[in-house]
Amino acid sequence: MKLTPEKLNQFSMIKLPSAWLCGVRVSAIDDSRCVTSVRHRWINQNPFNSMFWAVQGMAAELSTGAMLIGKIRECGKPVSMLVANNKANFSKKAKGRITFECLDGAVIDQALTATLATGEGQTFWMESIGKDEKGDVVSTFQFEWTIKLRS
Repeated sequence: MKLTPEKLNQFSMIKLPSAWLCGVRVSAIDDSRCVTSVRHRWINQNPFNSMFWAVQGMAAELSTGAMLIGKIRECGKPVSMLVANNKANFSKKAKGRITFECLDGAVIDQALTATLATGEGQTFWMESIGKDEKGDVVSTFQFEWTIKLRS
C-alpha cells in the first residue's frame, strides 16, 4: 500500500497528536521527496511572535521520516527506525506558512539496500529545509536516522 499525504495525515492525528494539533501536515510524497507544511498560529507560537522551534522540528522530521516509513513498508521486511541525532540552524523568524522539503529518498534507498543485503544496521543523515511563503529559508534540520533488521 503506497503512502499518500491523506494517509500520513490520518496517521499523524492518531500517532503524532502534538504535531497534528500544531498543524503539521504532509502535502506531497513520492520516492525521492517529501513535503510538509505548518502555519504559524497561536497554538504553535513562541513569545517572540514566530513559530516555536520544536514545531518546525516536528514538520522537518516528518518530511524525512514519512519517506523512510514508506520505503520500509515497501521492502516488506521487519526494519526498525530511530532518530539518533539531529542538528538545526535557524536563519529567519518563521511566520506564515512554512514548508519543509526533504529530497533524500536516494539516501534511504542506499541504506535499506545495504541493511537488507548484509543484515547490519545503517546510520545516515537526511536534511529538510524550511522556507516561508516568499521562498526564504527560515530553518534547516538534519536528522541522523538508524535502521536495522528486527529479529
